[in-house]
Amino acid sequence: METIIVQLPGTTQWGVQETGSPELIHLGPGDIADFGRGGAGVRIVLPDPGISRRAGQLEAAGDYWRLSNFSRSVSYVVENLEGAGEYLTVAPGRLGAPVPFEFSRVVLPALSGTATFKVFAPQHAYLGEQSAPGGGEQTVHPFALDPTSKYFLVLVALCEPRLRDPSDSALPGVGQIVERLRPLESCRDLTRSAVNYHIDYLAFAKLRLDLGEDATTAGDGGRTGAKRTRLASVALRFGLVGEEHLSLLPPRGAARLTDPQETRA
Repeated sequence: METIIVQLPGTTQWGVQETGSPELIHLGPGDIADFGRGGAGVRIVLPDPGISRRAGQLEAAGDYWRLSNFSRSVSYVVENLEGAGEYLTVAPGRLGAPVPFEFSRVVLPALSGTATFKVFAPQHAYLGEQSAPGGGEQTVHPFALDPTSKYFLVLVALCEPRLRDPSDSALPGVGQIVERLRPLESCRDLTRSAVNYHIDYLAFAKLRLDLGEDATTAGDGGRTGAKRTRLASVALRFGLVGEEHLSLLPPRGAARLTDPQETRA
């Protein structure tokens, strides 16, 4: 099972590009991937003349990852994409700096401004998933979700109608989820593209859904609808979200759940 997933530069959407060719690198514990301008063994290419041919290295380790900075003069920054501005700096020559973030963006100074790529650590372990001391090898939870994350809020909002009424087969569209979550302080700047991003992350990285023919034969709208339907089905079937999680959402009067413009989404 992979520890981290690297989204290569130039990929604008999580998961699969319009061509259907994934731009992802999957790394398991102990695997490494070099990044830089390019050269022998460099898997993450950042084509800027201001970046060294072999600028650094990622290493998957347990449920997190490490970053090594091979530069002698330039620091690298790792941003927490869920942390409201939180980041850490990896000094020149630093080897094996541990990165605890689940959603990360690695930023390198470049002649063109900055060069970036994203790293995801979907298999983070939490207290309830750890085995007792002396109990043997730790069991890895197949659905390691962080209830404090923004993607979890998106999942709860997606499942809300069925949590409130199991006979309700309707699912909110992306725009409806945006409006439902925006009253929350942490979601004031939430956009449709961000919600789509979180849905893709849940589907491909966290729940590892197999959409089958729905992902290849349907148009963009049908593919998105099939993804949301399958995501809600799995989440509810395995109890990944429940009525107790509805308290994470803003009061129902704070935003409309039904938007006529989104009924076609």
